[in-house]
Amino acid sequence: MTVTIGRRELLAALGGAAAWPLAARAQQPERIRRIGALSPLPADDPEAKARMAAFLQELAQFGWVDGRNMRIDARWGAGDTDRVRQYAAELVALAPDVILATSTATVAPLQEATRTVPIVFASVIDPVGAGFVASLARPGGNTTGFAIYEYGISGKWLELLKQIAPSVTRAAVLRDPAIASGIGQFAAIQGAAPPFGVEVSPVSVRDAGEIERDITEFARASNGA
Repeated sequence: MTVTIGRRELLAALGGAAAWPLAARAQQPERIRRIGALSPLPADDPEAKARMAAFLQELAQFGWVDGRNMRIDARWGAGDTDRVRQYAAELVALAPDVILATSTATVAPLQEATRTVPIVFASVIDPVGAGFVASLARPGGNTTGFAIYEYGISGKWLELLKQIAPSVTRAAVLRDPAIASGIGQFAAIQGAAPPFGVEVSPVSVRDAGEIERDITEFARASNGA
């Protein structure tokens, strides 16, 4: 038996069939995106609260609302290096879509934990000097973000010091050699020193006794600052 279908009936049938996948998709719940956030600060720290509030506010402006279409998994290191490392591994295990790393202290543990989950950092002083990215223009790998500091200002400090005390010919630079992010800063100060006729010397700040000892030694000669 042959069944004849008119043009109008055929279009209606095809339209109904095409609408099924759309209706099915509309009934499916929106996928919840997961964002990991790792901070070295305590959860009750006023600065930590302000940063998280600002982060959530900016996400909301782009249509991402915590609890609706995305979820924040936050971890707070509270100044404990071992805890930060533990939380880094814990966040990676949750398989988030991206991880926010606030400060230099959180990026390295996260990179040790994953080379695939995207990491976006903020408040990092020298991401290139610390080895987090290959360059600011082309970060490479799974890590990118925002540098908080421009090293040209370090040379400006030396210039201001020379204006305040023109007789200065030696300057002590307080720094922790164990922190890789300080390498670029010290190099910038060294580079700015020759035109001002100033010799710069690093003074380690790993502990109070070392600071006092090094500054006392430095102060024995004249024209220092």
